[in-house]
Amino acid sequence: MSDGLVDSFGRRVNYVRLSVTDRCDFRCVYCMSEEMTFLPRAQVLTLEEIAQVARAFTELGVEKIRLTGGEPLVRRNIGELVTRIGALSGLKDFAMTTNGAGLRRHAVELRQAGLKRLNVSLDSLDPQRFRRLTRTGDLSRVLDGIEAAREAGFERIKLNAVVLKGRNEDEVLDLVTFARNQQLDISFIEEMPLGDVSDHSRAETYCSSDEVRALIEQRHPLLSTAEATAGPSRYFRMEDSDTRIGFISPHSHNFCASCNRVRVTVEGRLLLCLGNEHSVDLRAVLRRYPGDIERLKRAIVEAMPMKPERHHFTTDGDVQVVRFMNMTGG
Repeated sequence: MSDGLVDSFGRRVNYVRLSVTDRCDFRCVYCMSEEMTFLPRAQVLTLEEIAQVARAFTELGVEKIRLTGGEPLVRRNIGELVTRIGALSGLKDFAMTTNGAGLRRHAVELRQAGLKRLNVSLDSLDPQRFRRLTRTGDLSRVLDGIEAAREAGFERIKLNAVVLKGRNEDEVLDLVTFARNQQLDISFIEEMPLGDVSDHSRAETYCSSDEVRALIEQRHPLLSTAEATAGPSRYFRMEDSDTRIGFISPHSHNFCASCNRVRVTVEGRLLLCLGNEHSVDLRAVLRRYPGDIERLKRAIVEAMPMKPERHHFTTDGDVQVVRFMNMTGG
């Protein structure tokens, strides 16, 4: 185990995304169904179990942890978990993906507990459209949450925008302008075919990163950069701004060859790939051998050969994975 986490294709895993809940106060149309059935409490990892998983990964050489959901800020006592993980030795990057609605309440606590970076989902700047895309979201709360995060001292806050053709691609330039004015980074994401959504046809709403980039370059020529954050975004810069523009392109620019990530769902499934079902049940190890960190680490190491070479997302609207994104972990 001294060699860390290396899969069968020589890729070193140094980044894990930990889901802390499958619940969310939004119902985004690309993420989940409007009427959801969430996991019973007994199937959900406790905060102590999640912290133990985080410790095991850092002892195996993982340097970046991102907390995801559902929406992580709806998890009770989330600050306690952030404090535990933030204190782990060897952790160089500790981040969270959130819808932003709870940041006014939690931003100061999260920053003081050791969280370093935030990604905030923001798909529209129009209140009515934002409501339609999230089904329950209040744009004003999200914008206020972003401001609260800035006041709390978070730097390099990044926006995440899923672009759907016919739904919000006409706001790409507006979102870039907002990011520039607020001195935020922004990543544009191709919709991923996880879960059977009834709101729209994924084949009809698919908008490639190349199309989004072309829209941006009508106003802002983009310059390639070698910058990275250990995640899947390809970053570009503009000559007249410090804002970074990222593209996450699971369809059009497959990033599997350099994949350094695994995910752990809130029910303890170690997912070796976003677009495949290869997994190991860490909850069974945690509960059969409570407190046995070496056995947990061994289970993680032994899972690495299961990591597939790549996912096989298509743009024809077919669902390749039946679990919704809120079950996968952000």
